[in-house]
Amino acid sequence: MTDPTYSLVVRAARGVFAGLGLRIDVRGAKHLPTAGGAVLASNHVGFLDFLFVGLVGRERGRFVRFLAKQGVFTPPVVGHAMRAMGHVAVDRAHGEVALRHAVARAGAGEVVGIFPEATISHSWELRPFRPGAAAVATWCSVPLVPVAVWGSQRLLTVGGRFSLRRGTAVTIVVGEPLRPGPDADPYAVTEQLRARVDALLAEAIETHPDRPRDDADRWWLPASRGGTAPGPEEGLRLDEEGMRKADLAAEARNLRPRNRSRARRSPLLGRSAQ
Repeated sequence: MTDPTYSLVVRAARGVFAGLGLRIDVRGAKHLPTAGGAVLASNHVGFLDFLFVGLVGRERGRFVRFLAKQGVFTPPVVGHAMRAMGHVAVDRAHGEVALRHAVARAGAGEVVGIFPEATISHSWELRPFRPGAAAVATWCSVPLVPVAVWGSQRLLTVGGRFSLRRGTAVTIVVGEPLRPGPDADPYAVTEQLRARVDALLAEAIETHPDRPRDDADRWWLPASRGGTAPGPEEGLRLDEEGMRKADLAAEARNLRPRNRSRARRSPLLGRSAQ
């Protein structure tokens, strides 16, 4: 039932995208192999990123199994769909469990999707990368495919920002894969991965067809590119603040241990994708 459910969700998402008139540009999907295990590693700017990065897989006839935060699996309908699609829940306090599932899936020939920043970047600039994506690719000896997504923050993102404006452009750029061997250092591979995603993100921003309509609309551009988004340092502070609030909300729902000293982030995955 996994793939039929996934296909249904993809069709529904595409229907919504068409209804909104989104101009979605996927480039470089050829870099994802049509068979065998692989890891897609993307930056993270909006709550719908997994849908757009997932389109890379559909262009190649693949389904991407994403690692997503535990809270996404809590609502009955959404949680059932996430499990049926084969996505992996990440419990921040026990990230190694999700990592084992990711390794099993990649080792079995599936495509695993990971957001190495571990949360949405408030600055739209790249956050530090966790080495989980590189670790999975290294341990399984599968391609590590870098991806950059841009424009999705205009639809739904942190800070309660969302828009149903028709015709919004979303750009997804896929780069040549890294192919780490089983003896590679995941931390060194992570640095290479981040550099590649950074270059792809710069390309996505520079070639993105939309520009701010006025000064009030510059919020979705990084400060380094004339936008009004927080700078990297302030962005990191806001990221951490957002993660703390999410942790408290999760604890209130009994999704986290009462003793916060026991709920440490996994050094490989951190928290799950927003």
